[in-house]
Amino acid sequence: MRAILVKDGKGPVDNLYLGEAETPSPGPGQVLVKVKVFGLNRMDILQREGKYPMPPGAPTILGVEFSGHVVQAGEGVTEWHEGDEVFGLAMGGAYAEYILAPHRNLIKKPAHLSWIEAASLPEVFLTALQALVVLAEVKEGDDVLVHAGASGVGIAAIQLARFYGANTVTATASTRDKLDMLLGLPSGATHAVNYKTQNFADEVKKATGGKGVDVIIDFVGQSHWEKNIDSLAYDGRMTLLALLSGAVVPNFNIAPILFKRLRIQGSTLRARSEDYQADLIARFKKEALDHITGSSGNGRIRTYIHKVYPWTEIQEAHREMEADKNSGKIMVEVV
Repeated sequence: MRAILVKDGKGPVDNLYLGEAETPSPGPGQVLVKVKVFGLNRMDILQREGKYPMPPGAPTILGVEFSGHVVQAGEGVTEWHEGDEVFGLAMGGAYAEYILAPHRNLIKKPAHLSWIEAASLPEVFLTALQALVVLAEVKEGDDVLVHAGASGVGIAAIQLARFYGANTVTATASTRDKLDMLLGLPSGATHAVNYKTQNFADEVKKATGGKGVDVIIDFVGQSHWEKNIDSLAYDGRMTLLALLSGAVVPNFNIAPILFKRLRIQGSTLRARSEDYQADLIARFKKEALDHITGSSGNGRIRTYIHKVYPWTEIQEAHREMEADKNSGKIMVEVV
């Protein structure tokens, strides 16, 4: 099969190329899917650079989310059949004509979603659901702060926070255009802060009458750490998903964690067990999926596509994400 490969196994964006790889065969409990569209995620860049700790057994081919047709079901799989239209999540391998996925990680593609829109959902909405609802236990009336608000996960988290009844949702971003976009979403942020020119801790206190936020979803790490702790209300919860600014916080006073009774948890999704991922996907299908529409729909939650590339332009797609130009998902069509 054709697949996007990385010359020398890792390296800069110029090392990406369209080559040949062995077509996988489904084992027990697996399904082989012919890929139509896959989505880009930050982990793809880190993996390409050799900086992502790969889960045991994960394919070396990049990509974890996709949409396409079922080609073959492995032993013991009864719910999927050849020709079924699906989207889903895998440990890797989406940058290819064919991908293997656990049978419980597939979701029937809704008719009202395009192949592009369906493929844009799994990684961002499942990550946001895990961080916001499963771990931080957001509830009606909570005040929420979402960093990297214009990212795919950020946009999903903002909308899910509103969907689950948050009182205020403050989002951070780096440009006026991104802030305006986040405020303009039908179920978008109630407040937006430019983290480069404003102190977001001060701004969330203004938005919450001095209380602070109950939940923070953070991808940034080091540079935001102290202001995050300052932003949290008593009994606040923070889920840490990435370390874009670095991992080391020097000379930090841990007393507020004790006295404000804070709960801070890190999380990844890719390295979770198949059972964990299957349970999360089942919850997503039960609670949120039916409320999601495409970007032109009128549902309470929407998917937002920044740009679509043919996979022959995979280097340009990676450069777009590396330059932090996207507001929403960058998607790639297998052509």
